[in-house]
Amino acid sequence: MNKQSQDETAGLQLWGGYECTVNRVGDMWFDQTLRSGHEHRLDDLAMFAELGIRSLRYPALWERMSPGEPYRPDFGWTDERLAELRRLGVNPILTLCHHGSGPGHTSLVQDSFAAGLATHAAAVAQRYPWVDDWTPVNEPLTTARFSALYGYWYPHTRDEKTFWVALLNEIDATRLSMREIRKVNPRARLVQTDDLGFCHATPPLQCEADFQNERRWMGWDLLCGMVVPGHALWRRLAGFGLEARLRAIADDPCPPDVIGINHYLSSERLLDDRVHLHPHRAVADRELGTCAGVPYVDVDAARNLGTRVVGLAGLVEQAWQRYGRPIAITECHNGSTRENQARWFLDVWDSANRLRSQGVEVVAVTAWALLGSFDWNRMVTRWAGHYEPGVFDVRSGQPRPTLMARVLRDLAHGRVPSAPGLHVPGWWKQAAQAPVVVPGQRPAYELATDECGSTAHRPLMIVAGDGALARLAVRACELRELHYVLVHRDLEAAIKQLRPWAVLDARDRHHVCVQQGDDRRSTAPPVFTLPGLGRACSRLGLPCAVFSSAHALRSVTFDGPHGSVLVVRTGRVYEPTNIHARPVQLLRALEAGEQVQASATSPWDYVYGPDLMDGVLDLLLDGVSGEVDFVPGENWSEAEFASVLAAVADCDPTLIATTAQAGAGAGAAALGDGPEFTYLSPAETAAERFVRDHRFVCHVAGARHEDQAPRDAAR
Repeated sequence: MNKQSQDETAGLQLWGGYECTVNRVGDMWFDQTLRSGHEHRLDDLAMFAELGIRSLRYPALWERMSPGEPYRPDFGWTDERLAELRRLGVNPILTLCHHGSGPGHTSLVQDSFAAGLATHAAAVAQRYPWVDDWTPVNEPLTTARFSALYGYWYPHTRDEKTFWVALLNEIDATRLSMREIRKVNPRARLVQTDDLGFCHATPPLQCEADFQNERRWMGWDLLCGMVVPGHALWRRLAGFGLEARLRAIADDPCPPDVIGINHYLSSERLLDDRVHLHPHRAVADRELGTCAGVPYVDVDAARNLGTRVVGLAGLVEQAWQRYGRPIAITECHNGSTRENQARWFLDVWDSANRLRSQGVEVVAVTAWALLGSFDWNRMVTRWAGHYEPGVFDVRSGQPRPTLMARVLRDLAHGRVPSAPGLHVPGWWKQAAQAPVVVPGQRPAYELATDECGSTAHRPLMIVAGDGALARLAVRACELRELHYVLVHRDLEAAIKQLRPWAVLDARDRHHVCVQQGDDRRSTAPPVFTLPGLGRACSRLGLPCAVFSSAHALRSVTFDGPHGSVLVVRTGRVYEPTNIHARPVQLLRALEAGEQVQASATSPWDYVYGPDLMDGVLDLLLDGVSGEVDFVPGENWSEAEFASVLAAVADCDPTLIATTAQAGAGAGAAALGDGPEFTYLSPAETAAERFVRDHRFVCHVAGARHEDQAPRDAAR
């Protein structure tokens, strides 16, 4: 955000950033730049600039540039990329430490951390004296919590005093780094980022929530010299013997030039002692905490409090009242389905503009995770292969623009984005809980044919079959609030009448879905040919998705001018309520404490239906065509999946008896070495969602049963 870029427009700016974390777990470093492939793609920068991004948060990370000792930085990679950003006219905001703890010879809790980062900052500033905007330490409070209080990252401590020491070291590192940078460039600006959440609580836990709500400000408070006697947490830190350090920081503060707020739907939390209300919570939220002997769960407030959350606008107002300094939303991303990613970004963008109109100096909103992110659903504590697409999807090895790319281009050029579903508010603005579709509910979002107007309001046309694919498509659309129309006949006439934005052919020609009473499929590989509907859509240039068995012999031709057909190759598809499906049988038995027989030789080609349908709808929204694979990428056996399922469900793994015989679904042919890449989630991630969905359905059914019992008794 240099002076030139400020002068170019007085409006809200679009910034960007790709997930560049390098965090340490034990003796392993997890480098998102390597995982996304950006390490080897200089062309990504031109792709970012083409979106209309004005400033880009970009790494010049200590761990990457100088991993050893003595200090010998390697500027080769950064030289090439910063020169390209300068050529493109994109302003870099350089980050020196992004969720890291420094090279292996130091850590957040060692005295050498602050001085070492300052040495790195001096060298980087001397190399790039033209760079004006800097973030020496990204999210210091959050990084200190995850590393020194919760033990997720190195140095893996779980001690409050150590946590405060880590935070003070990061604040000193920021102060010393900016001092060195400003020796080279006196106009250098500090863009200080952190997560600004809020903690809600049930009454027995309110004291803990009050403390956390005070603690969330500490990184910025320290830099602004506000932590002095009388500050709400002064006595707490002084009690740990840190008074001298607090006074030294307050006497030589380094106030941010821009308060950078990183905000996610999960940033607001709920501490709830009513543990029994959350049996279906996500794996990442499963661990129980205790406060004064009271056990509790720590879950997303947005999914449990709905419109009672403070929300981003309220949090930004709090920061503005507290600091009175320019504010940027420095991370905005939603790891969700594609239209909800867009709804969230547009919600934040609109909130920022509304705040500006009220006099709050919000300067920018940052599209974060431009290239997506890896394993953040488990706090990047290990390699599991879970990927969340961002503005681009890199699963094929080359970035592919998603719906978000179109949305950002429109915003950057002053246009109102228009795409299916964007006229519907995000679920976080509507109800007390995220919408969940329970089997048997009446379709809620089917449009009458005379209501189809603009592109945003045009429906998805679902060609209904008599199997699970149509049910899965309807449930996915209801959950995501995408308008649809079910069509059974006269398909080409329906296309003309409805003018859909896409067609989804849910007829199960290859019997990919697990059937009632029969969890087997023919081993004879069918030949796949494009159905007449697909050929018609291809001629019209209308996006269309059709399903094929992963074992089908490929025989696909696109005779239309646009080749707009998406051919989805998949394995055996199951639903969480189908008791005839082998995964459901395994889970029910394990949760009942029953022994199960699982084959060590049968290949596991099951595909979780909701994952499949969400992925297909995402690709349709992105405008993808051609053949795509939604098959398991792990080449697991039935026994291997059963072991992971037991771990995810917290069941006894000794209940699994491994056999050499073929399993229940042995009629399916093996998938060989698998596809080059798959759009399907990793099997572990699919198992997590399957367990959560299955438990939710059981929880709802149990609640209905309990509610009905008193009525029956009254009768």
